[in-house]
Amino acid sequence: MTFDQSSITNTNTAAYAGSSGTYTGTSSGTYTGTSTTTGSWADSTHSVIWMTRGNVLRGMGLSRQPWGKRIASLVLIAAMMLLAQANLIDVYGSVATWAIAAVPATLLGAIIALAGMLPALRLWWQIVFLAFAQFIIGPVVTLSSTTSHYVIPTLKTLSSGWEMTFGSFKYIISVDPPLGTQDGVLMAVWTIGLWLTFFTGVFAINANAWLSLVGVLPLAAAVAVCALLGTDSGWQRAICGIAFALLLIIWLSWRLELLEGGRWISALIIVVLAAGLAFGGTLLVPQDRFVLRDRYDPPLSPYDYTSPLSGMRSYIKDHKKDVLLTVHNLPAGTPVKLAVMDRFDGTVWNLSDSSEATDSSNYHRVGTTIKADEQGKSFTATFTVDQGLTDTWLPLAGAATGVSFANDADNGNDTFYYNTDTDSAIIPAGTRKGLTYTESGIIARNPTDKQISSAAAARITQPEAQGVPDSASKLATSIAGGQSSGGAAATALADTLKDSGWFSHGLEGDYPSDAGHGNYRINKLLAGTAMVGDSEQYASAMALMARDLGLPSRVVLGFLPKNEDGEITDARTEKTSGNGTKIEFTGNDVTAWVEIKLQGLGWVAFYPTPKETKRPDENQNLTPPNPQTLVRQPPVPLTDPLRDQTQAKGQSSLAGADADDSPTNLFWVRFWRVTRKVALYGSPLWTLLIVCGLILMFKAMLLARARRHGSPKARVAAGWNAIRMLAEQSGITAKGTRRDQAGAIARQLGTDDQALIQLGREADYATFSGQDIESGQATTYWTGVDQLRKAMLASLPRFRRIRTRLSLKSVAILSNGHAAKPHTTHVKRTRKKGKAS
Repeated sequence: MTFDQSSITNTNTAAYAGSSGTYTGTSSGTYTGTSTTTGSWADSTHSVIWMTRGNVLRGMGLSRQPWGKRIASLVLIAAMMLLAQANLIDVYGSVATWAIAAVPATLLGAIIALAGMLPALRLWWQIVFLAFAQFIIGPVVTLSSTTSHYVIPTLKTLSSGWEMTFGSFKYIISVDPPLGTQDGVLMAVWTIGLWLTFFTGVFAINANAWLSLVGVLPLAAAVAVCALLGTDSGWQRAICGIAFALLLIIWLSWRLELLEGGRWISALIIVVLAAGLAFGGTLLVPQDRFVLRDRYDPPLSPYDYTSPLSGMRSYIKDHKKDVLLTVHNLPAGTPVKLAVMDRFDGTVWNLSDSSEATDSSNYHRVGTTIKADEQGKSFTATFTVDQGLTDTWLPLAGAATGVSFANDADNGNDTFYYNTDTDSAIIPAGTRKGLTYTESGIIARNPTDKQISSAAAARITQPEAQGVPDSASKLATSIAGGQSSGGAAATALADTLKDSGWFSHGLEGDYPSDAGHGNYRINKLLAGTAMVGDSEQYASAMALMARDLGLPSRVVLGFLPKNEDGEITDARTEKTSGNGTKIEFTGNDVTAWVEIKLQGLGWVAFYPTPKETKRPDENQNLTPPNPQTLVRQPPVPLTDPLRDQTQAKGQSSLAGADADDSPTNLFWVRFWRVTRKVALYGSPLWTLLIVCGLILMFKAMLLARARRHGSPKARVAAGWNAIRMLAEQSGITAKGTRRDQAGAIARQLGTDDQALIQLGREADYATFSGQDIESGQATTYWTGVDQLRKAMLASLPRFRRIRTRLSLKSVAILSNGHAAKPHTTHVKRTRKKGKAS
């Protein structure tokens, strides 16, 4: 078969179409093919594959990737993406938990990217696949507990999945890991794996190898985002980072055809040396990672709360015999903490955070698991709050390793805060009757008296105690100033107060005893005419005396399983069926005690309160030991109810705003909160705007690349392709030569064709003349192209213009490297016998 070039003369080009014809030219070659519609022609220096579609011939470059190469690229992309997401393993607690979402999301992203290689599934179907994977499959995988039979999504599954698509990222940085799988928090890694793998894959399998470099941006984004959301510890990060870098270098070198197969030994040696140096460098450099969680300022401040110790006597007065808390399966004799206070401002003991002392911890939201460094006996106990216990302090025992509520609505699903230093918790919604939760934790072993007496005081920083009365300092020195160790001094303080003092709550029928624990009340206890009080005063006094001796001290408020003497006893714990236990705490069990931190022993509990049966009468000597003359301060008026009226920072709400005397309409507050969340998370307009913005940005990048990339000839040809792409996106059919295309565009738009024809001629000249084109000429040509594109858009109706701007039809004209090649003309073909000439 022979071909004849009839209208275009170009020595070294052969890719023409027609029903029959003969090729004639200055180069000779050989035709191979099986029909008149497909085949190839080659000479000594060129080769072209050709095919016809209708009566128009289209060239296809030989550099097009085979399916195997595309799949290999996607496999490497998926591996690198999983290595990047490995930063979140510690956040979720285990590899298995992390893999539930990370692996399927990454694979789906790669598969959806690969589907774009089929024209029938390109673009809009890919968007549909992505939306289905994000908002249907993702919630089913990450919120399986809300589905029907763990497969069929319910309305709660879909609504929670949509909300956690955005909310899971905030949840990650505001909750201390590990998070587990609760509350759809896996939607964060699902979103990262799905979308960033898809965007990387789209560029990775593009026919233009250099576009693979763009795919590095989503990979880098995955590394950065996962590092910011991760933790500041973990040995695997160095290994994963090195493996990621090596795979990226190897993949890009292979993709850009820079690998030399004959030098694989030297390349392997270089890679091994680089990996060794990188890993060794990470071991030598101290870890200092920037993690968003460490910079997140939680919306909870302990300074917004009234002193927990101020309300202790009200529980005893109003609910002395009432059951406030029931606990099942708690080891016998175990105290239950409500609050731990380490800051004394002269009036009350209250909580502190790291803003006042580096060794003070903050209250953080926690996940399904809480890190605990305690060594001791593990337990799992169930707590049930009864009528009368209405406070923001959540009762817990030991060091908690996990807290789960029987009903998510019990704690608002996101307002449980835990302090790992004090092992105490705050629930801003407040405790109430029927609140049930289960705590898993560790109870530290009680040290022996010998261990305590030989232990030195630990060295930590605490908020400075203010307004401490002189009587506390002088009595502390006289009691324990000569002790050889911190533990012995603490024991001496507790024993002296317990033996020398008298007990009274100051209620009706009791010996007079004022409430409060500020400097005036402690001064009256230690230097007045009678050392009489309850655990509120004795715990405050011992903690202040310990501070004066340099002992780290804090006051604890909680429940003690005590007998009538006030001593801790196992007898309060009842046996139930199935080897279970049960204990009921009443208002009379609410007690304060002191903790001193000792080296090697941690925080050790001391109980300085006298026996509750040691009650004074008028005929006994109630004078404190070593009374001293003190300059008394004006008394603080103490009125009923028995709470200190002075707070740490005024009567403020959780957010820090002054409390308003007028009642707030809670309906409108809740209505505005729900409306705001619906507007923020529930509106599909956000998704639509994001998709439209991505489309416009993608098209602008293609035009910018076509305007500046390649030789001046290629840029001129790309300029005409930009016009043809816009025409096809607006619904105009333009085929044939550039002159034919210009005429078709002008007719269907109803405009003058002179500008179109002129730009077409200039493109033909640049393509076929064989003359060099200056860069300035290409720039001038693109100026005309931009003006013509604006005129074409302006001639369209408004909605058609919007549709044209958002259309991605025929974007391959600019995105593919060979798309810039011009259309060839129709040619005549005559069949002859013999060789091609």
